Amino acid sequence: MAGALLEARGISKYFGAITALRDVNFHVGPGEVVGVVGDNGAGKSTLMKILSGLFVPSEGELVFDGRPVSFRSPKDAQRLGIEMVHQDFALAGNMPIYENIYLGREPGWRLGPLTVVDHRRARRMAAEHLNRLKIHVKSIDQNTEDLSGGQRQAVAIARSTAFDAKLVIMDEPTAALAIKEVGKVLDLVRSLKEHGVAVIIISHRMDDIFYCCDRVMALYQGTNFAESPLGTTSRNEVIGWIMGTKGHTQGLAHDNMH
Repeated sequence: MAGALLEARGISKYFGAITALRDVNFHVGPGEVVGVVGDNGAGKSTLMKILSGLFVPSEGELVFDGRPVSFRSPKDAQRLGIEMVHQDFALAGNMPIYENIYLGREPGWRLGPLTVVDHRRARRMAAEHLNRLKIHVKSIDQNTEDLSGGQRQAVAIARSTAFDAKLVIMDEPTAALAIKEVGKVLDLVRSLKEHGVAVIIISHRMDDIFYCCDRVMALYQGTNFAESPLGTTSRNEVIGWIMGTKGHTQGLAHDNMH
């Protein structure tokens, strides 16, 4: 698809006799926020793991910036600017915020196989990055285990975007949050869009999808079911897609939906 940042074409994934995905097509444009919905077992997480390099597709191809790519690991995807924020945040609780942001990719000096971390530079870079994303914390030296769920999610998002990310994939980013924290995280998603970063959000929460997404796409039993710009669909219609029912079909329906 012309203009797509990342495109998945005809993706299938088999685990032994189980078909997790069958001939799935997907795309996201630069700076676009796409919501991916579907019931448990619809294939959402499997597709995202393929897009982020955790799984290798059984069939089909990925195209990034107009060029075919193949990922053997998340590192391959990260080199292109694709980052995944996992549901459990994957932060080191006993380490300060600034160290978590650069964990495994610390600024410093290479001495053979070792990296001597430049803590002053890491603190400065972390403070500037959090400021750019309008993430407010008491101190970048706070341990992440002392943060609220929303703050931990914000730090996980900050870490995913600290290295010129072009695309951030989020799995249920608000599932574990208190109500008052949900809005802050969704506003952070909107600010990523303003910085030109594309975002894919898996969510069961229609409020989240309709607050910050440009487009929504539904998977059903491992296949494309329906998709539409947010402006031409409704919550009830999208809920119907999750359950495998269509009223009037708005938006784009792929040819491979039978």
